[in-house]
Amino acid sequence: MIAGNISLGICIAVGGAALIGGSTLSYYLWQVMLRSKRKKIISEAESEAEVIKKEKILQAKERFLQLKAEHEKVINEKNNRINQAEGRIKQKEQALSQKLEETQRRKNEADIIKESLTQQVEVIERKSEELSKLHRQQVEQLEAISGLSADEARNQLMESLKEEARTGAMSYINEILDEAKLTATKEAKRIVVMAIQRVAAETAIENAVTVFHIESDEIKGRIIGREGRNIRALEAATGIEIIVDDTPEAIVLSGFDPVRREIARLALHQLVTDGRIHPARIEEIVEKTRKQVEEEIVEIGKRTTIDLGIHGLHPELIRMVGKMKYRSSYGQNLLQHSREVANLCSIMAAELGLNPKIAKRAGLLHDIGKVPDDEPELPHAVLGMKLAEKYKEKPEVINAIGSHHDEAEMTTLIAPIVQVCDAISGARPGARREVIESYIKRLNELESLALSYPGVTKTYAIQAGRELRVIVGAEKVSDKDTENLSFEIAQKIQNEMTYPGQIKITVIRETRAVNYAK
Repeated sequence: MIAGNISLGICIAVGGAALIGGSTLSYYLWQVMLRSKRKKIISEAESEAEVIKKEKILQAKERFLQLKAEHEKVINEKNNRINQAEGRIKQKEQALSQKLEETQRRKNEADIIKESLTQQVEVIERKSEELSKLHRQQVEQLEAISGLSADEARNQLMESLKEEARTGAMSYINEILDEAKLTATKEAKRIVVMAIQRVAAETAIENAVTVFHIESDEIKGRIIGREGRNIRALEAATGIEIIVDDTPEAIVLSGFDPVRREIARLALHQLVTDGRIHPARIEEIVEKTRKQVEEEIVEIGKRTTIDLGIHGLHPELIRMVGKMKYRSSYGQNLLQHSREVANLCSIMAAELGLNPKIAKRAGLLHDIGKVPDDEPELPHAVLGMKLAEKYKEKPEVINAIGSHHDEAEMTTLIAPIVQVCDAISGARPGARREVIESYIKRLNELESLALSYPGVTKTYAIQAGRELRVIVGAEKVSDKDTENLSFEIAQKIQNEMTYPGQIKITVIRETRAVNYAK
C-alpha cells in the first residue's frame, strides 16, 4: 500500500510539471501538494508499522504462554513420576521394616530354644556320665565273678557266634543251590517247550523256479520273438532264465534270486496283458517293475512291524525287513524266520520277567545283516550290529544282534534269549536245508567274480549255475576284448572256485542307437 501511494505521488508530480511547463507558480503549488502527500504517506506507513508491531508482540506473548504451559506440563509429569517413585520407596521401606521385625522375632525365639536345648544337653550329659559309671561298676563285678576281662569275654563270644553262623550259612547255601539246580533245569525246559508250542512254524522247501501260467500256447511264440530277440532281451534285463518248452500253458522262470524271479514274473504278466512285446518295451517294463518291487518291499516291512507291534524303526531298517521276504537262509524264508524268532523272544522274555517289546525288536532284527545292499565281507551278525548302531537302535538290541552267533560278548539278558530262539527256529526238523544255501552262495560268488572286471555292467548266473552271462558296455569294451574277457573269467573261475561239471561264460556286447522323431 505504501509503495502504491509513493508511485501515485511521483506520477502526479511528473504530470503536473509537464502541464505547467515553465510556470513557476504552478511549480510551487505542486511542490506543496507533493509535501502534503508525502507526509500523509509517511503517517500511514507509521500507522501500519505500529499495527504490525502490536500483532508481532501479541504473537510472541501467545507463543510464550504456550511454551510456558508445555513446560509446566512436563514439570508436572516429572513431579508425578517422582511422587510415584517416592511412594514405591516408602512401601519397600515398610516391607523391609516388617521383615526386620519378623527376623528379630524369630531370632529371639531361636535364642530361647537354644537356651532350652543347652539345658537339656547338660541334663543328658549328666545322666550319660552316671550310666557310664554304673556300666563300669557292673563290668568290674562281672570280671571279678567270671575271672575274665571284658575284651577276652567279647572275643570268645564273637568267635562262637562266627562259627555257628558259618555252619548255618553253608548248610543253607547248599540247600538253596541244590533246589535252584533242580528248579532251573525244570523251568528252562518248561519255558522252551511252551514257547515252541505257542508258535506255528512252517517247513522250508527248496525253490529256485517260478511257473508263469498263460492262457494259450500262442503267447509262447510272441514271448520268444523273431529269432529269439524278445526272450533274450527279457533274460538280459532280468537275469532270469526263461524256459519255454512243451509244458502246456506254462512258462518256467528259473533263477536263484527270488527278487529277480518276482520282477521277471510281474514284467512278463504286464507284457502279456498289454500285448506289445519287443526289446525296448521289455526293458521299459522291467525297469518299471523293479521300482514297483522296491516299493512293495518297503510296504512289506511296514506291515511286518505293524503286525508285530514294533514302532520307531528307521525307514532303512524297515526296507531291509521287507527285503527279507525275498531272501532265504538254508532254504528257510528269512522274513518268516525273523518273525518266528521275534514271537519266541517275546514269549520267553515275558515268562522271565523281562521287557517283551525289546526282545521282540531284537528277534526281528537279529538277521538284518543278511540283506544289506553292498554285502561286505563281514559275518552277518557283526554287520547287523553295525547297521543297528548306524540307525540308533537301543544298546540291548545292538548287543543281542551282534552276539547271537557269539561274535560279540553278551552283556544283556536279551542276548541269550535271541540266541536260543534263533536256534529253536532254525534247528527244528524241516526248518532248513543246507543244499539251497550253499547253492545260492556259490552263484552269488560266481556273479561277483565276473562283476569285478572293468567294463562289466551286469552279470547273471543261469541254468542252475551252468552258464554265466556277462553284459559289458559297448563304449568300454571292444569286440576283440570280449573274447579275452570271456577267457580271463573262465580261467579265474577255474582257479578260484569249486563247482560241479562245467560253466559256460557268455559275454554279450550290444550297440544300440536310439533317436526320437518329434
